[in-house]
Amino acid sequence: MRVIAKPILTRFLAAEPRATGAVMRWYRDATAAVWSSHHEVKAYAASVSIIDDERVVFNFGGNKYRLVVAMVYRSQVVYIKFIGTHRQYDAVDVANVEPEFP
Repeated sequence: MRVIAKPILTRFLAAEPRATGAVMRWYRDATAAVWSSHHEVKAYAASVSIIDDERVVFNFGGNKYRLVVAMVYRSQVVYIKFIGTHRQYDAVDVANVEPEFP
């Protein structure tokens, strides 16, 4: 899969360095993966939450951090929509959140 918007991860990790190992592990796994369905993503990580036809939420660090992505299986692309702490995640509309760029 091709991961779009890695700078969002980089910015988050600058603020939350304790999440670096888990997030970078996900990044390496995602860029090496060839996922063709939500079912395959769920097989990768049972804690994944499927939001709708496109959106998926990954949990990191014992559920301390959340990553919301849009999966486009046909194109093999993962679009990062949000990454944050569990508290920050609780404050967003997961189905509609879009990344903030400076």
